[in-house]
Amino acid sequence: MRTTRASLGAHRRPPGRDTIVFRMRFLHTSDWQLGIARYYLDADARARYAADRFEAVSRLGEVARETGAELVVVAGDVFDANRVAARTLLRGLDAMGTAGVPVYLLPGNHDPLTAASVYRSPAFAAQRPANVTVLDGAGPYEVRPGFEVVAAPWSGKRPAEDLVARLAAGLERAPSGVLRVAVAHGAVDATSPDRDDPALIGVEAAERALAERRFDYLALGDRHSATRVGERIWYSGSPEPTDFDEERPGRVLLVELEEGACRVEEVEVGRWRFVARRFEIAGEADLERLDNELAALADPPRTVLRLSLTGALPLHAAARLDTLLDNAGERFAAVDLQPAGAGGELALVPDDLDREALGLAGYAAEAFETLRAEAAGDGEAAAVAGAALALLYRFAAAGGEAAV
Repeated sequence: MRTTRASLGAHRRPPGRDTIVFRMRFLHTSDWQLGIARYYLDADARARYAADRFEAVSRLGEVARETGAELVVVAGDVFDANRVAARTLLRGLDAMGTAGVPVYLLPGNHDPLTAASVYRSPAFAAQRPANVTVLDGAGPYEVRPGFEVVAAPWSGKRPAEDLVARLAAGLERAPSGVLRVAVAHGAVDATSPDRDDPALIGVEAAERALAERRFDYLALGDRHSATRVGERIWYSGSPEPTDFDEERPGRVLLVELEEGACRVEEVEVGRWRFVARRFEIAGEADLERLDNELAALADPPRTVLRLSLTGALPLHAAARLDTLLDNAGERFAAVDLQPAGAGGELALVPDDLDREALGLAGYAAEAFETLRAEAAGDGEAAAVAGAALALLYRFAAAGGEAAV
């Protein structure tokens, strides 16, 4: 686990102030989404991906013990849905139970606190470890004297207001000697393109609540990338990545609060990676480069690979590319080859070596030249012609091997 210091509080207590320093260290995480399905993974990779998400929860307990964190706050979307398999629920609760510190769970948009909430199910009530608390109301929840958690849980799929603003409005200034962490879930107005959404969390209002010491830190969930919104407003991101568009996933935040100061450190805990690569392919040398770069990627069984291939290849080189991609499909958790129009624009352009290798004559040779001319063009017709030539080349190669 690697740790990166991400933010140091700019505020310092005035020199000569002779008071007791109240300090709290905790872990901020979110968006575990236990039970999430990734259907583009095969059965083996899906099982590995699900198991590693439970393992990520267990690793948070290890981080807490190593860093001296007193508790874990989970800012929403603990489960991917309110209806989860019994196996998912029980394994998740077992992992939380091993944390060794209190774990506070906030209902989010995937697992809101509705009548059918997973948190209100008999199975959850029966199996909930003693160290697990559901933040099912505003609070405050006293962790220990001098430290409180307050919360803005989702009670439905579509809140009609800024839940953080509502939470702040119901809070008085924190008493002297008390540190208070607010836990919430959702998009903030500073980065959301949907400015008409009434549930957007207002950053300016949240900063005012911090300045007024209604709370001392705002732990957010919803974004799967670790993101600093303000000095004391953060998204933790998901402890394991879920997609290609996440810039800083696979992290948990180690937060240290004291009166007037906040320090946040990012601790990498994720094992999976979603890797997108774009390659310009023009011949055998580029295929060698592609092969070497894929071979250099660490932990292929936990890597989902997206490839965008552009350029042009003769048929004999395309056959090697097919073999390379087949091998990658066996090694990596999944390989997503982007089609034309979505980033992949690789054309098959036969050359004289291809014609000689095929040994065509008569009508077959004429058909080859017709397809060859069409493949050199643009659009769907060119793609169809290239695919037909590639198929012809494979059939010819297979027949040649059979005849040997």
